Amino acid sequence: MSLIPKKGTVYVVDDDEAVRDSLQWLLEGKDYRVRCFDSAESFLARFDPREVACLIADIRMDGMSGLELQDKLLERKSPLPIVFITGHGDVPMAVNTMKKGAMDFIEKPFKEDALVALVERMLDQARAAFSQSQEAASREALLSRLTTREAQVLERIVAGRLNKQIADDLGISIKTVEAHRANVMEKLNANTVADLLKIALGANAPAATK
Repeated sequence: MSLIPKKGTVYVVDDDEAVRDSLQWLLEGKDYRVRCFDSAESFLARFDPREVACLIADIRMDGMSGLELQDKLLERKSPLPIVFITGHGDVPMAVNTMKKGAMDFIEKPFKEDALVALVERMLDQARAAFSQSQEAASREALLSRLTTREAQVLERIVAGRLNKQIADDLGISIKTVEAHRANVMEKLNANTVADLLKIALGANAPAATK
């Protein structure tokens, strides 16, 4: 049996050692990798934004609160999914965290099954965000291979301009447009205009129709 957890990483940020230990025991028993921190500050210093992971954080902590931690992550444009642990009196605050993008909050004492289900939902979201990020990076790498003129031609192809219109726009001959177009197709590994749209627009590309 593999000793490497298969399901992803769960960050736990709580200044209560007993809570950290209980969450670590529960989640490692479900085959998650768990990394615990006793403060938001120590978490931010060691957090790897490239990792497929999620975050369970207490709202009330010494030093930086869970709310302030969420704000810091938002400033960094981090897609890290978050669930907050709250006491009964913190529910209004927890609702506010959801307005800022937190997936949910759980009240103490929390139900183990409900927490594990939330963690799986968060990691599903994290995997999807990571996949989108990888696709975007791949598109950017391809597009960076184009010359300025080739990028101008691609922009007009995506806008639906015909070769003659592109030639008029750029003050070049149709043959030159055709040459640039062929270079664009080759550099982007595209066989059709639909392929070009997928690369240039990514998630905003129109769905293929039959």
